[in-house]
Amino acid sequence: MGYVLTEVSDGVARLTLNDPEKRNAVNKAMNEEIAAAFDKFESDPSVGAVVVTGAGKGFCSGADLSDLDHASQTDTASVTLLYDGFLRVAHSPLATVAAVNGAAVGAGMNMVLACDIAVAGRQWARFDSRFLQIGLHPGGGHTWRLRHITGRTTTMAMVLFGEVLRADDAQRVGLVWDVVDDDALLDRAHELAARAAGQPKDLVARTKATILSLDDVTGSDQAVAHEVGPQLWSLNQPIFRELLAKLRSRTSSGH
Repeated sequence: MGYVLTEVSDGVARLTLNDPEKRNAVNKAMNEEIAAAFDKFESDPSVGAVVVTGAGKGFCSGADLSDLDHASQTDTASVTLLYDGFLRVAHSPLATVAAVNGAAVGAGMNMVLACDIAVAGRQWARFDSRFLQIGLHPGGGHTWRLRHITGRTTTMAMVLFGEVLRADDAQRVGLVWDVVDDDALLDRAHELAARAAGQPKDLVARTKATILSLDDVTGSDQAVAHEVGPQLWSLNQPIFRELLAKLRSRTSSGH
């Protein structure tokens, strides 16, 4: 059985977590397949963005309990192996969109948080931290990512107080970008991903890296300096040079 399904169209790769009987719970084999899929996507010049979704009625129900049990009996390295899948997504230079078609629970929420943006199905999407409710401390950078994306109060409400968010509330607090009817979810996610995929791959990667490193910027002068190197690089790339050539051609011809 393949724990991950992949397809590519219009420069957009779709990665589907594929263990619907377990609501796509993350296990070691799935993590390995996620990593292999992203290795392939990133080396393929035709792929500029990735949509991550789940098979069946769930997005991802968290980590497989048998893997959690094994990790509890070993060491730190075994625990961190459970994070490999969503961290591979989080660290990818490609633009990523989570198409949340059902419950995203625990490590499943980590997969959502790992993506650049998320789109949620109005009826079935649900966001549930649930670590404390099963006696676990959050892991994999869950609290850091959630607070970074939504803020302190939402993180406290979801993690400490067990608040579960439906799609509209998730959008209200900034956890998801858009909420659509469930049957339009994949089309909307693909539409967004295709916009990024339509730009030069290196330019998207550099711009994404700039955005993700903004936490270290504390003032206007530093922000300008932070962007000037990548912008100078982009000034000499083909897409911008071609635009300038077209403008010069129009000017010289009097149009």
